[in-house]
Amino acid sequence: MILPNSFEAAWEYRLPSPPGDVAHHFCFYRGGLLVSQDENARQWPVSNALIRALLEPTPVDQHPSRRFIGYWHGKACWGLSFTDQEFQNLEAMQAGQRDSGLRFEALRALFNRLPDEVLAIAGRAIQMLEFDRSHRFCGACATLTKLHEGGRSRRCSACGETSYPRVAPAMMVLIKRETMFGRQLLLARSPRFPAGMYSALAGFVEPSESIESCIHREAFEEVGVRLRNIQYFDSQSWPFPHSLMIAYVADYDSGEIQCQEGEIEDARWFTLDALPQLPHRLSIARRLIDAVIAQA
Repeated sequence: MILPNSFEAAWEYRLPSPPGDVAHHFCFYRGGLLVSQDENARQWPVSNALIRALLEPTPVDQHPSRRFIGYWHGKACWGLSFTDQEFQNLEAMQAGQRDSGLRFEALRALFNRLPDEVLAIAGRAIQMLEFDRSHRFCGACATLTKLHEGGRSRRCSACGETSYPRVAPAMMVLIKRETMFGRQLLLARSPRFPAGMYSALAGFVEPSESIESCIHREAFEEVGVRLRNIQYFDSQSWPFPHSLMIAYVADYDSGEIQCQEGEIEDARWFTLDALPQLPHRLSIARRLIDAVIAQA
């Protein structure tokens, strides 16, 4: 997910004044985004009037989990987590209404249904809300924390411990080789993937490890092969849950495919005219695969 050029990330010290009715609210409940299922209407955003009704008696601008995340086309964007009670209010409001259409759905389920830029901003919102939820208390002394540096971090008022939103670097590598049958790509599938889908290798960078070292380690651990000629491709923020994907292309050097038990369900060499189901176009994995195919 790539934030659109029309979006400007901002923090609490740049709060819009006044909030007004022109703000966009990205509302979440247990990881799901509030959207409309009515295919004849815009699926997002949900109206501010509806948000106010759902949150009664709490004013929107006093909601404890409301988080300012920036501006989109000049309008303020807010993330907001619903409590169990607020979710029940929504259910009660819709009770007896035929196909009222409001639902909380996982972001992944909304691919191809919401505009890419909306999904990208929602990804930023859910990461900031999750940071607030998981860092309410100091990890050093368990005291309640407060927003600090205009919302860039959370700080403990007792011991001064400061925490910042977590961003976990992860490498991705697409391995290729040239054969008498043409270019082949080494693609693998995790047990967590949708049925039939294969992708490039990926893994999180460990402490004191460079990206390049991680690539060599993960390729050998996961599929038993050695690489050469590693080349940077691109990077992408990925809010599942809080990763920075850093993608590379590499040439196969040696080794036979041996899948790591519990991590890789299957891995194979695929020719370009017989590729399996690939990741969604929003992912850097798909852009990486498409770019290597286009080169050939």
